[in-house]
Amino acid sequence: MRRLLAIVNSAAGSADDEVVSEVLAVLGEHADTVEARIADPAGLPAALAEHPERDPVVLGGDGTLHRLVEVLAERGELGVRTVGLIPLGTGNDLARALGVPLDPAEAARAAALGVPRPLDLLRDDEGGIVVNAVHLGVGVEAARTATPLKPVLRRFAYAGGSVIAGVRTKGVPLRVEVDGRVVADGRRRVLMAGIGNGRSIGGGTPLTPDARLSDGLADVVVSFATGPLQRLLYGVLLRLGRHTGRPEVTAVRGARIRVSGPALHLNADGELAGPISGRTWTVEARAWRLAVNRAQSGTA
Repeated sequence: MRRLLAIVNSAAGSADDEVVSEVLAVLGEHADTVEARIADPAGLPAALAEHPERDPVVLGGDGTLHRLVEVLAERGELGVRTVGLIPLGTGNDLARALGVPLDPAEAARAAALGVPRPLDLLRDDEGGIVVNAVHLGVGVEAARTATPLKPVLRRFAYAGGSVIAGVRTKGVPLRVEVDGRVVADGRRRVLMAGIGNGRSIGGGTPLTPDARLSDGLADVVVSFATGPLQRLLYGVLLRLGRHTGRPEVTAVRGARIRVSGPALHLNADGELAGPISGRTWTVEARAWRLAVNRAQSGTA
């Protein structure tokens, strides 16, 4: 029987007592499980240190999962502990990409009984990690606009923020290099640049629809759609996952991505950061493990 540490982020979008009790009951039925309650992701290091022999199962969203993997990396335990995920956030994009059930009880069964799935991650030149996606430009403005909308619109908040940001944003002069190839030279304005390990952001918007989580490469999308009608069309096609076929959009793949420009704000796994002048991300292939149903163990 597996030994699990159920980490409950009380601030996550759907972490009400009834759901948490149901998840803990399912985990306890299939594994030796103890619970650790945290008020926010800052409590993760202490919870992991208190139970070093247990695999963590996080009850929370993409931000909590991001921080958990980050803490495991800091502790040198990425290849030691297998992570479980009960997606209780507002976006749950990595769960969607992996086929982790969005139903809490089904996700708990997968966390307790599933098989370890090796996954890539992105590590930046400041030591930060990204498990799902990082993006700059209009997507960041959409996320910043969506933040106050989350209590009302929940997973649809990002879509609302995207519409508002699409009207306001005119693009920024970014330089984007992928494995040494210049994709954007810094002179032409870029509406959005995205680097995807997973496929979607913001609760299902397929920014990098062809990305795969275990292939050692990141998918990079750069949109030069800065005109008013181009911005509108890009927003519509982005929601449909059909934007990469447009002539003003460049889509490439690579293992080392450098983005630079004036006063850059970025969104990494749903967490806003910046401003910065530049950052480099490198893919670390199969660097961590997440428990998934056997049917999803080698697909996404």
